[in-house]
Amino acid sequence: MDASTPKPVRMPKAILFDLDGTLIDSAPDITAAVNELLAGSNLPPLAVPQVTKMIGGGVRKLVERAFAASGTSLTPAALEQAHRDMRPIYLRHLTGLTRLLPGAREAIAHFHGNRIPMAVATNKPQVAARTILLYFGLLERLGALVGGDAVTNPKPAPDMLFFALEKLGVAPADALMVGDSISDVKSARAAGMPVALIRGGYTETPVEELGADLVCDTLHDLPAALQRLPTAA
Repeated sequence: MDASTPKPVRMPKAILFDLDGTLIDSAPDITAAVNELLAGSNLPPLAVPQVTKMIGGGVRKLVERAFAASGTSLTPAALEQAHRDMRPIYLRHLTGLTRLLPGAREAIAHFHGNRIPMAVATNKPQVAARTILLYFGLLERLGALVGGDAVTNPKPAPDMLFFALEKLGVAPADALMVGDSISDVKSARAAGMPVALIRGGYTETPVEELGADLVCDTLHDLPAALQRLPTAA
């Protein structure tokens, strides 16, 4: 079966969740961090919709996109310095404006209650993701957390998915990736696992066009959608 071909979906033995745009709406906090960084270079602030389009790919890519949107092309050395400057700023803007997306808490509680191992696999830095998940009381229900700096190659590479599944002790074909973007689809396909997408995340392309195996309006709908599937052997 081609890696881009939708796979048969069964009730998973484990679930991996993306974070930004899937479990949380972090765009306002990320925008605040971006604008603090830009202000240090006397650049004007960006609006939340502008920054939302930049999310995905990790903090370095976010910094590069933000300066590009401000009309500034950074040399590799300047980008590295801006990335270093961004680290403490980013960590100051994690929970002030961030909110759980609809159904996130309920879905995590449902799968935890049904003893389905879960992990978060996110390009967000590990310490930032941990802080957010602790703040919302979700970390204790997860079997693993893999951030973008915990692996050499973040999403859309499959590395963090393999790492998370190794921690959970579940094979890729028996698990499900749940995300909101093409990066989640590509990483899942590269890992050889099915993928579900949730509408309302950080993608400009309609989720129906991204080649997912399952699409849900919100995380409220995910448990019922999975309960209608056959059980993994």
